[in-house]
Amino acid sequence: MICYLYSLINSYSSSSGSRGQVTVTQPPVSVRLGDRVSIKAVASSTGIGDDMSWYLQKPGQAPKLLIYNVETLQSGTPSRFSGSGSGTEYTLTITGVQAEDAGDYYGMGYYGDPEHFTQ
Repeated sequence: MICYLYSLINSYSSSSGSRGQVTVTQPPVSVRLGDRVSIKAVASSTGIGDDMSWYLQKPGQAPKLLIYNVETLQSGTPSRFSGSGSGTEYTLTITGVQAEDAGDYYGMGYYGDPEHFTQ
């Protein structure tokens, strides 16, 4: 069985902050169950600091927060997920991909005061 993971990147800011461009460095990937996969995001400039979050969105659902402050797991996020990075490069890693991990992955970097997805 093959699990498909799609990675997307957005950057948000409030009216008092400046919008920064964040890009994803790889196309959609397909992996086999149990594989280890990493999704890398690269910011075009510094300024995110520790404000990098990762979300998973499944069809018909709102994005679900997985990781915030670069590496802190949101309550309920399985331990197979981990986050790392600093400066302009950030990575979401899934160690032992499960079927339920399929979906759209979003990395959100905050420039200025943060705005949030509604879960």
